[in-house]
Amino acid sequence: MKQQNVDLHELVEQQNNKMKNEAKTITFGIIGAGRIGKLHADNLLSRVEGARLKAITDPFLDEEWTASKNIPVTGKDHRIMLNDPEIDAILIGSPSAEHAPQLVECAQAGKHIFCEKPIALDPIIIRNALAEVDKSGIKLQVGFNRRFDPNFSAVQQQVASGALGDPHIIRITSRDPAPPPAEYVAGSGGMFLDMTIHDFDMARFLSGGEVTEVHAYGAVLVDPEIGKAGDIDTAVISLKFANGALGIIENSRKAVYGYDQRVEVFGSKGTALADNNTPTSMVILNESGTIRDKPLYFFLERYEKAFVAEMQAFVDAVRNDEPTPVSGNDGLAPVLIALAAQQSLKRGKPEKVESI
Repeated sequence: MKQQNVDLHELVEQQNNKMKNEAKTITFGIIGAGRIGKLHADNLLSRVEGARLKAITDPFLDEEWTASKNIPVTGKDHRIMLNDPEIDAILIGSPSAEHAPQLVECAQAGKHIFCEKPIALDPIIIRNALAEVDKSGIKLQVGFNRRFDPNFSAVQQQVASGALGDPHIIRITSRDPAPPPAEYVAGSGGMFLDMTIHDFDMARFLSGGEVTEVHAYGAVLVDPEIGKAGDIDTAVISLKFANGALGIIENSRKAVYGYDQRVEVFGSKGTALADNNTPTSMVILNESGTIRDKPLYFFLERYEKAFVAEMQAFVDAVRNDEPTPVSGNDGLAPVLIALAAQQSLKRGKPEKVESI
């Protein structure tokens, strides 16, 4: 009976501690006030429970925008946030090349970190940054927002529950509505590290397994300037997974009808598919044929709910002292797959991910 009383006391104490954590508001700072930084700022200001945005910095800060949002602390140097005891977490939405050094700075300052992808394009730099995170004991979540899309998440839950049996084939279609400027492509790290990296992460997420081998085919069929910049704009990549499954990713930088984002997992007991989102589900049937809306045109519209959900998941992990749903290793693995795909494209043969 005495042991039962002790266990009950501990249970009550644990529950009280959890309630205290859940009641805590997580105060944020944001590094980077470009398109993605502003999106996250809007979500933290009004759509994420238990979050407060105190500061945002950018070397080219839009002062008029920050004033309209009533953000208390603004500036051009992110280091003003590192020594602020009120700031619990920092969201890194700066240009990709700055992610890793800023991640290290934030970790050493003891701030929890939400970092947009990629952490870096060099696996050594990523591993060194993750070592600092481990040393500091802070929480890190990497911004692979597509995991939080309600449609894709529902497919993954079917796989994880065993409803589809053993996964056999994972198919991912990802096509942008319009190509980026050639000058952007030149500094992006290439299509596989800039665009397909989301699909490599989705392949791991959906399959529940690691990618062991890739065979990539690429072409320049959309914009010759992208080819002159040393990149491709069209690709098909085949994957092999450690659990025996096979995968196919197809990419294009230009789909004239909108932002084309679809996935399918085919397994031993069935298949699950997620189609494109459209502005409405209305279908018109007449003598001319069947008419329905085109897919949503841009990623900000397509993944609006996912951006909110990923930030809520990060805030909840910090408040409840739980692991984040997208770890540092989840940030490293797609980079390794992307680099293997680049090697495969260059050599014209399959490439083992472990060789990177």
